[in-house]
Amino acid sequence: MSDQQQPVGRGGRYQRSIAGGIGSMIVLVAVVLAFVAFRAVFRDNDAVDVEPVDYLAVVAPAQEAGTRVVYPPSLPEGWTATSVAFVPGGRPAFGVGMLTDDDLFVGVRQADDELADLLVTYVDAQAVRGDVVTVDGAIVPEWQEWSDDGGDHAYSATVGDSEVLVYALGIDAAEREE
Repeated sequence: MSDQQQPVGRGGRYQRSIAGGIGSMIVLVAVVLAFVAFRAVFRDNDAVDVEPVDYLAVVAPAQEAGTRVVYPPSLPEGWTATSVAFVPGGRPAFGVGMLTDDDLFVGVRQADDELADLLVTYVDAQAVRGDVVTVDGAIVPEWQEWSDDGGDHAYSATVGDSEVLVYALGIDAAEREE
């Protein structure tokens, strides 16, 4: 039997070096990038159809819970409601998201929050106040206009104890005037 011991602090079977470690990392990154490129070339990216939701089915229970909900009673032809949310309780919130016939997003959000918080969330932290717009027949006749440099646009009003924000994403001024 041999009483020889391996020297302390040395690797077992091969020499390790910084250059070898870097080389291994480069090979590993190249393999990952090749895999990602392969998947990108052979991936089937079909468009996903958005399933419509019945937002009016949420309105009745919200009203029965004692919440005065602001919502569109009907949608323009070609528009589709794609999401709806209702949060009951001491600070109720309601929201509905819609796609227009041009695939632009429009949303309605009603919450017991500060208007500034809603604007930051749904428009922009630097939203610019516009004109006051009068809407005949609306639940509130006067709505404050808001916009940002990126084409997001919104109208706000206070209904009872909550703020209502009707907002559209990525619509520039030329499209709003049509």
